[in-house]
Amino acid sequence: MRIKEICKYARVPSILLLGVVYLIYVLIGGIVFWKLEGDLGKKDIGLLLSAKKKLLSRYTCLNQEGLEAVAVVVQDASKVGLSLKGNKTSDGFWKFTSSAVFAATVVTTIGYGNISPRTTTGQIFCVFFAVFGIPLNMVVLNRVGKYMLVIERKISEFLEKKTKRKRCTRFLVHLVSYLSGAVLFFVVPMIVFQLHEGWTFSQAIYYCFITLSTIGFGDFVADSNPDKVYPEWYSVLMATWIFFGLAWLALAINHSIDILERLNTHSRLWWNGGQKQEEEPGSVEGDTPETQETQVEEEDVEVKKPPIT
Repeated sequence: MRIKEICKYARVPSILLLGVVYLIYVLIGGIVFWKLEGDLGKKDIGLLLSAKKKLLSRYTCLNQEGLEAVAVVVQDASKVGLSLKGNKTSDGFWKFTSSAVFAATVVTTIGYGNISPRTTTGQIFCVFFAVFGIPLNMVVLNRVGKYMLVIERKISEFLEKKTKRKRCTRFLVHLVSYLSGAVLFFVVPMIVFQLHEGWTFSQAIYYCFITLSTIGFGDFVADSNPDKVYPEWYSVLMATWIFFGLAWLALAINHSIDILERLNTHSRLWWNGGQKQEEEPGSVEGDTPETQETQVEEEDVEVKKPPIT
């Protein structure tokens, strides 16, 4: 008996199948990262232990206790943005521009982790600032994303009237929109970060995606190297890039979610042999792909209207 017939006979819920696919996807990712990074991590540990032995043998006056004290100083200096190269002074992380960028990373939930409040009042303020700032950020990004969508669809409607080809025009407009956003929010910043931070192109593009997706590992952070002198406009440009890049990437992710939902609908029809699937909890009677398409079109008409100011 084929898998399709087995699933149809067992009446496997779609949410269960989706959960299984999600679990398998995560486990595959874990295996790949384990194989790619596991051996390298062991090599790094071996190199560090070897470097430690060489350091203790070279500087005989430095024992294990002294090495730990030096490590604490280096760690504390990295937390406040102090350079240990030479005797030059540094303003540290908590300049006005860096503080403003930190506030932006809080409300956008990026949270690099390279800088964080250390005072009790600063930590309490950060909690309340995030509680009200995160919803505000979501509302503003949603509104900016709708404006982007309105502009995109206005262009699409204009070209549809000229070409009389609806599907082809929409596809080309979406493609040009995605490519333009990729160039503006990934390629151009990648070049800027490569010039000002000294990263490779792969590290720069990696940092761009980790930032705009709000993952924020913190292994690469722009405008945070205490050994570099950044221009004043650099922080402003970075904050602007983060804001509009988040709005664009959120819009692209929403389009991807819509595509996955449509694929899920077609897959359910395929599992049922093209017949209408029985109603699931929370579903509406007569919710076929045709009615879903009509609902999407009605939502599109509503989105075309500019937001009320």
